[in-house]
Amino acid sequence: MRVEARITIMKNKYARFSLQHIVCAALLIPMAFAQSVVAAEGAEGEKTTIPWQKGPTTAKLGDTALLKLPEGYRFADGEWTRKMLSAAGEPTSGDELGMVRPAEGKWSVFFDFSDDGYVKDDDKDKLNADKLLAAIKKGNDYANKQRKKNGYAPLNIIGWEQKPNYNPETHNLEWAIRAESEGQPILNYNTRILGRRGVTEVVLVCEPSELSTILPTFKELLTGFSYEQGESYAEYKPGDKVAKYGLAALVTGGAVAVAAKTGLLASLILILKKGWKAVAVGFVALLAVIKKLFSGRGSTAS
Repeated sequence: MRVEARITIMKNKYARFSLQHIVCAALLIPMAFAQSVVAAEGAEGEKTTIPWQKGPTTAKLGDTALLKLPEGYRFADGEWTRKMLSAAGEPTSGDELGMVRPAEGKWSVFFDFSDDGYVKDDDKDKLNADKLLAAIKKGNDYANKQRKKNGYAPLNIIGWEQKPNYNPETHNLEWAIRAESEGQPILNYNTRILGRRGVTEVVLVCEPSELSTILPTFKELLTGFSYEQGESYAEYKPGDKVAKYGLAALVTGGAVAVAAKTGLLASLILILKKGWKAVAVGFVALLAVIKKLFSGRGSTAS
């Protein structure tokens, strides 16, 4: 399971992040998203144009899911999401499915897919928010020591913005944690949509103060999400691959929770083997790069 979000530990105002980053961020040196401007230039200096799909349309999220995109939204597929990240000097995993942006508003939604298998929801009534937060903070304490050694500011976990909540009808797991670094607020709204062969990881990135305003619109957008035929959670068949963790581990970091019994070091090794990463992708910088590097002659509608 890859890291599904980005973390800001520099001076970006808001960023994609998840608690997996808290454990492994210290092992990798983050890069400012606004770098590598020249990378997006063509051979003759002509800027590349992102082929945004404009709503209303149906956006294809890899080979596993679809998203009905309403009017007023734009979608970049996984390939172009990776190109945007790569142009900014950021590594990618290949798990990116795409990103959505409204025509009006400074927020984005990122879609990734983890193919770890069918995640059983047997622990749906046992999600202890206090214990989960304690585990997250413990991992962050260790990571902050490493950040200090590498010359980076600490990331401080403030607490739940929304405690983990699982809907057994939609098989969606949602939560949000508020954090800060150098006085800058960091807040992502996380949604995990369980499927037959894995989990679609959805991260809403927005100005923390605007979350309550944007959240209803975001949730309405997600009603247009559906798995392809044969890929939904309800279509699980005996013999399918089953993930080695449950819902709680999706909140605390998937593979990290699986390896917890063997100690933190083993967890870190497992993270690296799975290709998890920490990337300093500031949302403000992301918007700037999109506008400056890729607007070119205008977007291409689907």
